[in-house]
Amino acid sequence: MSDVLESSVTTVAESRIFIVDDHPIVRQGLRSLVEQEEDLHVCGEAGSAHEAMKVFPDTHPDLILVDISLKGPDGLELTKSIRSSRPDLPILIVSMHDESLYAERVLRAGANGYIMKEEVAQNIAGAIRKVLHGDIYISSNMRQKILRGVAGQRANTVTSSIERLSDRELEVFRLLGQGLGTRQIAEDLHLSVKTIETYRAHIKEKMSLKNATELVRQAVQWVEQSATV
Repeated sequence: MSDVLESSVTTVAESRIFIVDDHPIVRQGLRSLVEQEEDLHVCGEAGSAHEAMKVFPDTHPDLILVDISLKGPDGLELTKSIRSSRPDLPILIVSMHDESLYAERVLRAGANGYIMKEEVAQNIAGAIRKVLHGDIYISSNMRQKILRGVAGQRANTVTSSIERLSDRELEVFRLLGQGLGTRQIAEDLHLSVKTIETYRAHIKEKMSLKNATELVRQAVQWVEQSATV
């Protein structure tokens, strides 16, 4: 009788999820949330962009979950790298940063969705399924902002100085705010010190900052504010 019952149970096909986050505790939390769902399974994880690019191909994921604020190359650069090697692989970005700053950037880079960390506990499974089904996941507020931009209403909004930064400039700005010096940033991003100095100069100009002290102060304040979101 038990054999009959066991054979009648339908096995749920599991989608394989690969997690990239530089905090082990956060990865553990994400793994726990994902594996609460019977149709989702964590097939691997990495703590950096470099590690992810080495490891994920062998795990054959159906979707990659990427934190934007990685040490070294950030989630935005990782998204571009993944997209260049796997154009078809769904990518969902997880971030503590305001989506108004990063959501459009990551979508342009090739990601399929953007979810704020504050909504992960309630919405991560739904966001993953939406992306797996070929849809884009962003909040309703962000969707309206993008639609207003498409409709030509962007000129009615005030663009912040940070939003004017290029993707790489924003990455350098974030690392400055985390306390890294020019040489350490250059090493982490595998760029020359001169290149980082050029990015710093561009950031100061775009943000109308007078000197390096103001630049670092603004960067630190921005990172601290993001951490409280």
